[in-house]
Order: sequence, then structure tokens, then C-alpha cells
Amino acid sequence: MRMRVAAQSSNFVVPNNIDFSDPDWKVKYEREFEARFNIPHITDVFPDAVSYPSTFCLKMRTPVTEDFAQGYPSDEEWHGYINNNDRVLLKTINYSSPTSAGAECIDPDCTWVEQWVHRAGPREKIYFKPEEVKAAIITCGGLCPGLNDVIRQIVITLEIYGVKQIVGIPFGYRGFSSDDLAEMPLSRKVVQNVHLSGGSLLGVSRGGPKVSDIVDSIQERGINMLFVIGGNGTHAGANAIHDECRRRRMQVAVAGVPKTIDNDIMLMDKTFGFDTAVEEAQRAINSAYIEAHSAYHGIGIVKLMGRSSGFIAMHASLAGGQIDICLIPEVPFNLHGPHGVLQHLKYLLETKGSAVICVAEGAGQDFLEKTNAKDASGNAVLGDIGVHIQQQLRWYACFLIDQKYFKEIGVTTDVKYIDPTYMIRACRANASDGILCTVLGQNAVHGAFAGYSGITVGICNTHYVYFPIPEVIAQPKVVDPNSRMWHRCLTCTGQPDFL
Repeated sequence: MRMRVAAQSSNFVVPNNIDFSDPDWKVKYEREFEARFNIPHITDVFPDAVSYPSTFCLKMRTPVTEDFAQGYPSDEEWHGYINNNDRVLLKTINYSSPTSAGAECIDPDCTWVEQWVHRAGPREKIYFKPEEVKAAIITCGGLCPGLNDVIRQIVITLEIYGVKQIVGIPFGYRGFSSDDLAEMPLSRKVVQNVHLSGGSLLGVSRGGPKVSDIVDSIQERGINMLFVIGGNGTHAGANAIHDECRRRRMQVAVAGVPKTIDNDIMLMDKTFGFDTAVEEAQRAINSAYIEAHSAYHGIGIVKLMGRSSGFIAMHASLAGGQIDICLIPEVPFNLHGPHGVLQHLKYLLETKGSAVICVAEGAGQDFLEKTNAKDASGNAVLGDIGVHIQQQLRWYACFLIDQKYFKEIGVTTDVKYIDPTYMIRACRANASDGILCTVLGQNAVHGAFAGYSGITVGICNTHYVYFPIPEVIAQPKVVDPNSRMWHRCLTCTGQPDFL
């Protein structure tokens, strides 16, 4: 579908039909980009869909009633709406050379090309009467700090618009098919303090029924707004639901809120839960440091989340300043050999007396036995790289290769292994994520009322935007080994290349 220019970041892809010898290639690319990032609207299927003056206006803060369903009475014009033609610039750095650190170039000359995406926020015209809306919220996948914050803000914003029927679907997509899982009525009173706890008020699960069965359930329940909170797989499901609703000519708005603690959603600055994960990881890292520093030849190992991307491990290593080695999935490494991780650990023990390793869960999978097992979301079940490194280090462990490395060279080590994964996932969101969740939840509702569907909301260059779902789920976002942030991490840890 797309190809990458050799010199550019692995996080950036361009269409493969560009002829750079064409003097008009830039104009054609910008036109094609605009078409790709055009967000679906109800009027695409229902050209005669009626719009109404928005019931969202902060000039009047009393709750909306049916008497005001056509708009708040106000003598003054409110200038708090977003124009449908407002756009946000996707890329802000004008690289002068493909060899610049982290360069993201479309052509070999790094020509500046403007790429604009839709600005998120409330519109002056809405395409649903609040009194006729039945909104449903689901949370899918694994737990992540901030789920309850998003649920809460979606409910509160829906009520400001005047929606009376708000329900939660329990345990993700599974809730659409299980007769024993009843809808949960939601209101401001129900969700008022839910953000003070971690987890999800609605519960989570992976997988679910067929898309056609889900849409059948949506139709039977009379749902015409669906808010889906989840990661790449969940968003793929949301997009399929959106497509099926369109095929059946159902006037349903499907809006996603990207949830991935790994921060691996394309095109977005960050996703909610990530900041909390980095902050909470500091507790584990500090504990590992104290254990290692207090022992003779102590080594602390901390395994953090990151199936295919090492953002949490990289940022946690930068934040704490206590990590000597950071291992992530995007950067290959050797454990053994003259330039391997174990040789560097020997050097650290000789010079510092202790060492701390931070490893992302998806790193070093080549060293582990493949099982071909999949979880309910279709993800490969990973081996435990933290345990593997621990086994390689312990001088008293059983034999895996001739002898354990440090016993071979006569170095005794005291290894402590910490995996805080589930402690981090179950935390409540910190202040930074709380703000992000609040704004994402609000903008998901604004997008649905504006008539958009098959969209997700995210933060891009500090601004909130709407993306068409297919563009953000095309592939996971990963750490660019030539990016300035990874270079900063290497500067902080002082680690060499382990190849």
C-alpha cells in the first residue's frame, strides 16, 4: 500500500504512487493527503440530513431541556465553536536534509509539504437531536490509567448537550452479545467520582462477537452514538462497525478514543495512560536501584510495558536517571559476545559496583522460544525477556549454555527482578493524563454530534484533532532509533551499541 523513503523515520510512510520527476508531485501529494485524511460525515450517506443549532453553549450553564432542544436561547453570539474548515498542521519541523536526526522526508530533497488534519471541538451545527440520542460507551482491551476519566467526561459532555439516554456496555464488545450482561445506565451522578479510582467502571475484555452481530445489537437497542475506548484492535473493530452501519444506512455516529498505555498509536503526540505509566515506573526503577546499589555486585532488572514499541521504557529511563541499560524492541542487541549486554554489565560492576536495566516487554524476543500462541485480541503471546535476562545473570542458576556468564568469568551477582506491569495498569490517572482524558472525552462527543463517524480523537502538536480511523491503525507507532529522543536516552544511560 505504501513505501518508505530510505532516509526517513520508521514512523512515517508515504504513498507509493508518487513520481518525483513530475513537477506537480507536491500539489498532487497534498491533494491526495487531504483526501486520505478527510473524515467521514453522516451527509456522505444521507445528503439530506438535517442540521440543528448546537445545544452546546457555555453562555448558559443550566441543563438543557426539551424546550431548548433546538438551541440555547441567547441574545449574544457565542464564539466558542470550531469552524469545519479549521485545520492543524501534522508535521512542524522543516528538515533540510534526510541525514538530519529523526528526519521525516517525503522526497530525497526533504521538500517541505504541508499536511493538514481536522481540528477537533464543538461545531455550531449538530446532526442529532439530543432528546433522540441513545449513546453507548464501551471500554475494550486491557486496563489503562484514565479509562474512568474518559467515561466520566463523555457522560458529562453528553448531558450538557441534553442527552438523557446514556448507557455503558459491560466488558467491551462482549457486552453486545451476552444476554447476562445488562446495559449500565450512566449519568453525571453515577460517574461523578469514578475518576478517583483506577480500572474501568464498565469492565474490559478482549475479542468479541462478529461485527454483524454487534451492529444487530446496536440496531435492536436503538443506539445512535457509540463511543469506543481502546487500542489499535479495538479501533479496527470500531471502523468495521462504522462501515457496517453505513452499509445498512443506519444513522449512527461511531467515535473512538485511543487507549494504549504503550503510546503506540500513529500520528499522535501521546495517548492517555502513558504519562501515568512513566511516572509510576519510577517507583519500580527506584526500588531496583536501591536493591542493586545496596548489594555486592547488585543488578536490578525492571520490565515495563511495550509490546512493539519502547516509549515507556525510553521515557522512564530518561525521567529517573538511574538506568544504565535501556532495551527496547526497535533496537536489536546481543546478550553475549564482546559487545553484548553481559559484557557491558561486567564493566559496570567493575566500575560502579552495581547496575540497573530497564527492558520493554517486547525486546529481545529472538532469544526466547516461540509459542505461536495468540491472546483474545490476536496479539502474539510474548516470552518473558526479564526472566530470561535474570536467568542469564544469576551465577547459581541452572545451565542454559555451557555455564552462566558471570559464573564463567568468576563474578558473583545479586539479581533482583521487578515487573510492575499490573500495578501500573491499575493506577488512577495522574494530573497530566487526567487533563488529556477530559479533553479527549469532550471532543469525542463534539465529533459525534457534529455528524462525524469512523473517527478517533487525538492530540497532535499540542492541538486536538480528528483522524479517520484507518490512518491511525495502519501500523503501530514505534521509536525511531535515529530520533533525538532515543539519542537523549543513550546519552543519559551511557550505554554502547550491543551488536
